Amino acid sequence: MRSPLLRRTLCAALSILATFAASACQKADAGKTDVTVIGEPPQIVDPAAGALTQPQAVVLANVAQGLVRFDAAGQIVPGLAGRWNVTDDGLGYIFRLETAEWPDGRKITAQQVARVLRRQIAAHSDNPLRDTLGAIDQITPMTDRVIEISLKSPRPNLLPLLAQPELAVVYQGQGSGPFAISRESKPPKLDLVRTVSDLDEEVSRREEVKLAAAPAPTAVRAFVAGKTDLVLGGTFGDLPYARAQNLPRNALRFDPAAGLFGLLPANAGGALVDPTIRHLLSESIDRQALIDALGVPGLLPRATVLEPGLDGIPAPTAPEWAAVPIDQRRAALAESARRQFGNLERPALRIALPEAPGSRILLSRLAADWGVLGIKVEAARPGSPADFILVDAVAPSNSAAWYLRQLRCEHAPVCDENVDQLLDGARNATVPAQRYALLAQAAQLVDEQQLFIPLAAPIRWSLVSDRVQGFATNRFARHTLTGLGQRLDRERGE
Repeated sequence: MRSPLLRRTLCAALSILATFAASACQKADAGKTDVTVIGEPPQIVDPAAGALTQPQAVVLANVAQGLVRFDAAGQIVPGLAGRWNVTDDGLGYIFRLETAEWPDGRKITAQQVARVLRRQIAAHSDNPLRDTLGAIDQITPMTDRVIEISLKSPRPNLLPLLAQPELAVVYQGQGSGPFAISRESKPPKLDLVRTVSDLDEEVSRREEVKLAAAPAPTAVRAFVAGKTDLVLGGTFGDLPYARAQNLPRNALRFDPAAGLFGLLPANAGGALVDPTIRHLLSESIDRQALIDALGVPGLLPRATVLEPGLDGIPAPTAPEWAAVPIDQRRAALAESARRQFGNLERPALRIALPEAPGSRILLSRLAADWGVLGIKVEAARPGSPADFILVDAVAPSNSAAWYLRQLRCEHAPVCDENVDQLLDGARNATVPAQRYALLAQAAQLVDEQQLFIPLAAPIRWSLVSDRVQGFATNRFARHTLTGLGQRLDRERGE
């Protein structure tokens, strides 16, 4: 028979073990992360209705994921689809959906997801990626959990497109995760929650994000005051607001974004109809001075529509004049302008820009550079005709086709139908090498005709507190709110 002391000792030990086992299965909460996106209040919208604002894109990417999604580093990870495979000929992508439910408890089916995706690429859709996804032939639900996307020709960049918020799965106004919008949310702020299970450690943790939106000056001040942990959605236009503050070290992060940042000729009836004038204007821009004025480390000047590193396309060759310092070019440029215009009055060029301090820096630089040619520059009034439109867009994939399709005659007032024909041929090409060759020819023609005046890559920035551990910059400038791993901060009283 055991002694009373031994029995008490055993009971105490068992009690400790039981407490430990119970705590091992409890939820580990990391605390809320306050996130502010520059722009209007966040809300779920239908991507088929048109271009997304930054707050709308962040909401869709985090509460209405697509078949796949981006992780913090911009890599493809499972979304609604837990796994997928590509057929040997590259013409079929087969996705197997994970078991999941809509917020109201109904099961998510392949039929519903296929219906949503077909709607986004339909002819009547205003989804900004519809044209980019023109190689899709069919989207077919094979079973309740299997979807096949059939292509007319191989597209190795399909997955990054499907991960974009423009391809988020919104069904009857509801999102599909990974976060859910808490019923306790009080608009205009959204409380986002999700539970993540760690099977190895038998622990589940709760991630909570308070998502808000604000104008850039307000968002930056809130960050400096410690009222928000993460600011997303910064562009060249609002960068001066961040530069004007005494920010903590390493708080300002720039995405290595790829895409288009430059001037699109918009007046088909003025002086810009002459390619010689467009070349003269492009050569006169001191791109490095613009980059220095904006204060973007690592950003490189660009004088070609394409950038290095695009799939299947050789690195573009910069024009010969780009190797000559701008100070050594200006006298010859001024003489070229005198020959070009003679005694005619020089044009005053109107530039359509967003109303922001970064735009004023850009306008000031153009005025100085083009002033050497005797050309005046002014901002176009909202809604009024412009000679140039600023294009500031991040590429949704690593395909050269996206860059060039922005300049088709359907979109660009000053264009070349030969470029359109080359792009049509590239879309229908079944051999990748032929497709890449046609895209390279189209890019060369765009640069020869100066149908676009490139300046640099798009500028995208964020403000990141040291309380946020899971943030990373990436080429798509898309930032998941999952796994931010906020540190506990007792000073904030939370």
